[in-house]
Amino acid sequence: MAASPLLHGSTAPGDLAPRRRAERPSSPTRRTPDPAPQRPAPQRPVPQRPSVAKQPPLTLTRRGRLVLVGLPIALGVASLLMLGAFLSSVAQASEAEPEGTRTTEVAVSTGETLWGLAMHYAPERDPRDVVAEMVELNELHSSVVQPGQSIAVPVSG
Repeated sequence: MAASPLLHGSTAPGDLAPRRRAERPSSPTRRTPDPAPQRPAPQRPVPQRPSVAKQPPLTLTRRGRLVLVGLPIALGVASLLMLGAFLSSVAQASEAEPEGTRTTEVAVSTGETLWGLAMHYAPERDPRDVVAEMVELNELHSSVVQPGQSIAVPVSG
């Protein structure tokens, strides 16, 4: 069997023998490496950067043009409309006399409520609205009335 060359990391039987360390020189002097002969570096052609081709100008799609032009125009028109509406709105009072609520004065009897009075004097209207109107007309703090109290009741008609 021929001796095979020792390979780094091989597991051949000869590889298991301990290796000797190289001895160091005992003197503290440093060894300078022998200068290697200078060879001129091989001249490689310097790769030229590919010239950046001029790219065509940016083009917008139809939708992009619509957004770029149409959106500012739409916002401008909307703001002008709002400004015009704000500046031209004038509070105008009606020239006709306001229609007052016809009322009648009623003295409250024992057991009567605002709800019952509303049902009696304005049967075609919603009693909740009539009760709210009675509380407002008479400046009541609640919907409780006392017997003998005189209150204005809106009448339908």
